[in-house]
Amino acid sequence: MYRGRFPAGKRPFYLLPHPPMMKKIIAALFVLAAFRAHAQAPTPVLDWKAPTTLPTYLLQQVHQQYVPRRAALDAALTSAAGTAAYRDSARARFRRVLGPLPARTPLRARVVGTVPQMGFRIEKIIYESLPHHHVTANLYVPEGVGKKPAALLFCGHENASKATPSYQLTARLLARNGFVVLVIDPVSQGERMQLTDASGKSLTRGGTTEHTLLNAEANLLGRTLPAEELWDNVRGLDYLLTRPEVDAARVGCLGNSGGATQTAYFMGYDERVKVAALCSYVAAGERNLTLTGPADGCVMLPGAGAAGLDVADWPIMFAPKPVLLLTGRYDFVDQTDMEAAYADVHRAYGALGQPAQAAIFTYDDGHGISAPKRAAAVAWFRRWLGVGGPAVPEDAALALPETTLRCTTTGQVNTSFKDEQTLADLHRAEAQALAARRGRPTGAALTALVGQQLGISSEKGQITSIDAGDTLRQPSGLVWQNLILRRSGEPPLPARLLLPAGPTPPARLVVWLPDRGMAAVLRDSANRLATYQRQGSAVLLADLRGLGETTDPAAFNDPKYYNQEYRDALLALHLGRPLLAQRVLDVSTLLRFIRNENRLWQLPLLLRADGRAALVALHAALLSPLVVKVPTTDVNDGNGSAHSTPRTYKPQIDQVQVSGGPASWLYYLENPTAKEAYSELLPGVLRHYDVPDLRRELGSRLVGY
Repeated sequence: MYRGRFPAGKRPFYLLPHPPMMKKIIAALFVLAAFRAHAQAPTPVLDWKAPTTLPTYLLQQVHQQYVPRRAALDAALTSAAGTAAYRDSARARFRRVLGPLPARTPLRARVVGTVPQMGFRIEKIIYESLPHHHVTANLYVPEGVGKKPAALLFCGHENASKATPSYQLTARLLARNGFVVLVIDPVSQGERMQLTDASGKSLTRGGTTEHTLLNAEANLLGRTLPAEELWDNVRGLDYLLTRPEVDAARVGCLGNSGGATQTAYFMGYDERVKVAALCSYVAAGERNLTLTGPADGCVMLPGAGAAGLDVADWPIMFAPKPVLLLTGRYDFVDQTDMEAAYADVHRAYGALGQPAQAAIFTYDDGHGISAPKRAAAVAWFRRWLGVGGPAVPEDAALALPETTLRCTTTGQVNTSFKDEQTLADLHRAEAQALAARRGRPTGAALTALVGQQLGISSEKGQITSIDAGDTLRQPSGLVWQNLILRRSGEPPLPARLLLPAGPTPPARLVVWLPDRGMAAVLRDSANRLATYQRQGSAVLLADLRGLGETTDPAAFNDPKYYNQEYRDALLALHLGRPLLAQRVLDVSTLLRFIRNENRLWQLPLLLRADGRAALVALHAALLSPLVVKVPTTDVNDGNGSAHSTPRTYKPQIDQVQVSGGPASWLYYLENPTAKEAYSELLPGVLRHYDVPDLRRELGSRLVGY
């Protein structure tokens, strides 16, 4: 066709090639297209933006939990008797979720240095809140004779802790106004880093990371880091009251940010405190969890939502003793939430006949205890602790260098005391003691413990619908049926079902729970899936909640918390429904689907799981009854029709095959910087059993991966 227009061999580059070359190009394009189709992830089963599914569900559960709390509070605040009863109930609920506290032991307190200042001195204090567990603090002591009012100042999350300039200036202002002030280094801050190398260098990103990791350890033991931090402060007050300068009848406490959380927990626990102030108050409440998500480990208390505890409840526990909220209008701590909390607190104080003893001071700034807030706090303490005369304003003195206020010789208790027992050390020792005490639970006793620990019933909630979606045809020839299993009160469960090719019915069912999700299995395990099909096995893939299609986006999970699903895991713990327990419920949903599926219900069942699904599988297999009598039920025969039949069948889970996951929960105590602990956590589980108990009980049902 080109011959009359161009000389032979002179065809322009932009014209199509000869037909033989065209065929080769088309063939190459087909190969490329096939490769790209194979490499592309399959279309998700859930036909909405599924990554928001689990956090949305959990926050809905949070809101539902707080409905009766709001009704109870509104009813209580109509009378003094009702308010007092609510306050006392809140205190009891708080102590329950706080966890156990230790017995008092010798403080072994000592003054290791003094820094003279104009009008007061700063003493460097070290005491032991537990044997060989040292606490560093600065004591600001005004000049003059006679008993003086006192204050505990709790620090926020700054690494410098008691040496942070704003806390120094707060303590100085209180001291210049006649208060003895004890400023305590919280655990994992200042001179009290817990997870360090031999030189004292932190092994983590800082205090909030340590708090979070240590709280996970404590939770496994049935304890909480907030309780351990509280105990340091209780013993600090014990020390403060030994000082001859202090009037025990006039003691207050205040704190900023994480220190305000410490203040809230302290005033809800220790009756010796007479006045309090909370600045930039952080707590795990309904609105805070919705707006900013879970905080770090020194804030989060497992089961606080189930106990009906919200932001306002800690100040209400203090009623009617004087309490002041200090807020910044542009703080990331939501001002609207603080105003709403204060409204409830003020109503409670009004119901008890003391409305003037609750107040709020707001300044047009952000997070932190700035000069106007410091002045307001000191004025509040002067007013209610009976300090007369004119107030002393803040002076122009600069904060002292951190090294000047240091109590230890090296700057860290870990390297200054050869006998130092960190919280990680104490947790490991307690875990070993619990293991010796609990023995080896077996049989029905172990099954009962597991059921109680998970807090679920295998008969709770019915499958309300099964959405059979489109089929997925893989390039390998495998054909999957997409399914969405819906159970009353639970998030939808995406699954895919593969049946053997041809008319031969399946000989076995493999239920596969992948840590990385179904899409990863379809992409990376084609050979294994093909082998299952050749062996005559049906395969049921499923994404447990929070895995695969419902994975929470990384943007909502700060890496400093060392857990890729921190938001979901901590919301679940706040609800009192750990993520591990909820995922076991998902397996129960799968088993309900299987027993109502005519093509599957009689088949031997292999449960395969890896990573975060491994512990789920072990728990689910242990709870699977050996003989299940299913009442008359509608059974899907696979052809779109159903019939009713009673049936009895063999173990729901014949074999379990797991890979990954901890071999023991002790792993997290022996490796305190390990990640993903909250995904595997059951509060208090090491008081009852450990992973080896599950494996031993499963015996021959546990097979190699």
